[in-house]
Amino acid sequence: MRVEKKIHFDNARETQAVIGQRYGMLSRIEETFGVRLTSRDDWVELAGEEDAVEQADDFLETMRRAQSCGVYIQAHELRYALRAYRNGRAGDLRSLADGRIDVDKGKQPIFPRTFGQQRYLNSIRQRDLVFGIGPAGTGKTYLAMAMAVSAMLKDEVGRIILTRPAIEAGEELGFLPGDMQAKVMPYLRPLYDALYDMMHPEEVERCLERGIIEVAPLAYMRGRTLNHSFVILDEAQNTTEEQMLMFLTRMGFDSKCVVTGDQTQIDLPGSKPSGLLEAGKVLQGVEGVGICYLDESDVVRHELVRRIINAYRKTRDRD
Repeated sequence: MRVEKKIHFDNARETQAVIGQRYGMLSRIEETFGVRLTSRDDWVELAGEEDAVEQADDFLETMRRAQSCGVYIQAHELRYALRAYRNGRAGDLRSLADGRIDVDKGKQPIFPRTFGQQRYLNSIRQRDLVFGIGPAGTGKTYLAMAMAVSAMLKDEVGRIILTRPAIEAGEELGFLPGDMQAKVMPYLRPLYDALYDMMHPEEVERCLERGIIEVAPLAYMRGRTLNHSFVILDEAQNTTEEQMLMFLTRMGFDSKCVVTGDQTQIDLPGSKPSGLLEAGKVLQGVEGVGICYLDESDVVRHELVRRIINAYRKTRDRD
């Protein structure tokens, strides 16, 4: 039986947040559920078979609920949500908003955008050592940073320590101009960028000056014991086996450690094996350790990034 249903929103901005800016996702929603959509200002009208209309209504209500929780819905979120509905994961989709991470006051809360990211965050909440392994754009470092900032603001940890190996694409620090601080800054810049997304600049500077937040190359971790800290090792695919073992044995009391890396972007010279790959094998099944693998379905950058990663993966699989 064909029916029509009109859904009213609070205002036109909420309508566009739910169905896409300038109604850009209308056709995708229509195609997914087999309904016809008409929208004007603060309302959307659904027309089609009763079951299809009810499913589309449920989808729009899920998007509205997510938006009211603080989720900033973009085209990527809408496309991912539609795929989830097609795959029968509507219930799982509704749970994504429960993964909210509150950061500094006045800053946008952060949410997992994919089921893989949700598993990753749940693992960080439940375990003291977690590996996040996956391609570029899957939010490995960003989500870990959000969890670290949230833990610090809640006084669950006394400080945040951010580190990464100072090696990228075959370059070495000695080729860069300036003192050591100037040499390592290009390698640590992405960590600073994430911090400024989640905290106000003056608060970041205060924490850096007081040592509450420390950003340093991996070599500076040797010989230390990191107590009451949230520690993030980024770009871990570029650690050697010795460096990885050194880092993992720095963990002290009341600390949490997250190791992130992309096993497809190893820049170690010669035939040196990656410490990240070795750790993934050695620590599999060890109690208290979580190993989360993300893939192209978890990419939250431009839609083309996901397609590019998928294309490269298929080519490597054929070779």
